[in-house]
Amino acid sequence: MKVHTTNYENTFIEVAADCPATTGEVPPMKGDTKTVAGIEYEMISKHPYQFSSDDVLFKVFAERKDLTENELEEARKQFFSKGQACMRASPLTKRYGWGVHNDEEGKIAIYSCDSPEYKKFVKDSGLKTVKAMKSSR
Repeated sequence: MKVHTTNYENTFIEVAADCPATTGEVPPMKGDTKTVAGIEYEMISKHPYQFSSDDVLFKVFAERKDLTENELEEARKQFFSKGQACMRASPLTKRYGWGVHNDEEGKIAIYSCDSPEYKKFVKDSGLKTVKAMKSSR
């Protein structure tokens, strides 16, 4: 079975052109439920450069499906047996004003779109930069 990945290396994902946020916003909860953006934000902000995009996206999937520890390995194989949307489609980059830096090992960290680090990554000629996907066509 072919394994697909969402990981980038030495790449910076800029916020979407139509992102309404002018600074990095902490995604709100929906009642008692963590949102996709909330799970991603918590995981990446508390552990910068510790997880890959694949790790984060699968964690969101596993948490929302309420998978048990015994189900994780097989579920991850199934999850990545078909293509998945990458961090360019994440609500963090599309709605909440966070850029995503992928280091040389594919590990990620987020940066507020109004931060000096964000601006530095955008201007770094040694780094591939891509825009997050727009919400509207």
